[in-house]
Amino acid sequence: MTKHFTIFPGDPRSNVIIHVPHAGVSIPEDARESIVLSDVDLKHEILTMADTNTDLLAMDAYKRANIRPHVFLNNLSRLVIDPERFIDGTEEMDKVGMGAVYTRTHDGRELRPHNNSYDALIDKYFISYTQSLSELANTVFNRCGSVKFIDLHSYSTGCLPYELHQSDLRPELCIGTDKFHTNDMITTLVKISFDHFEDISINQPFKGTYVPLEFYQFDARVQSVMLEIRKDAYSAGEPASPKFIATQNAILAFVSSLTQNHSDS
Repeated sequence: MTKHFTIFPGDPRSNVIIHVPHAGVSIPEDARESIVLSDVDLKHEILTMADTNTDLLAMDAYKRANIRPHVFLNNLSRLVIDPERFIDGTEEMDKVGMGAVYTRTHDGRELRPHNNSYDALIDKYFISYTQSLSELANTVFNRCGSVKFIDLHSYSTGCLPYELHQSDLRPELCIGTDKFHTNDMITTLVKISFDHFEDISINQPFKGTYVPLEFYQFDARVQSVMLEIRKDAYSAGEPASPKFIATQNAILAFVSSLTQNHSDS
């Protein structure tokens, strides 16, 4: 465990990693110093941008699965760093100030200036985070011969101003896929596991899925799928809600089906 992310090692037989990048709400003092919002506005921004209680969904699967998956949790708010952004100048979210280090809020106001604090946050938080996630992937890969990432997110019922694709569908579940790293079997298993959802789309309103760069477009034995669950579809994590319980069960079923498929191969 570190202060900014936590790794829960799974069963050595499991090749499943659940990555939860946006559930965190903490902001360290050094990151707060660069943010120009008032405390009240910052709290609102943190909660608006958080994938609320997706960490609880991941940990439920971790605790209940017969063969535990590995879980990698970001403890920090994505307003510190967003570990799923590119830092090589190709990130499309840079155009709205939401690259690896956000400079704009969800509604376009200034969050922090793009100055030396940007590079400092990359060096202190982004690099160690992505390196540690890559190390976990390598450990699992070397032990099992393959890796299956579940990139776990949620999103708001209504479209937020920063979103690039304003006219896209907003289904209960958006499945984010990659042509190289998401095979048809994984997509089918998601649909089966979440068959209680009335509407599911592929790559709308969000597309793609996380793969560590060293494997990206290089080794198809590393598979990945993004689950973007609309917040009302799981009651944003209200523990007693039937929708939340149903979503917990769906994720557990999906993890179990991925694990079973690995053991059969």
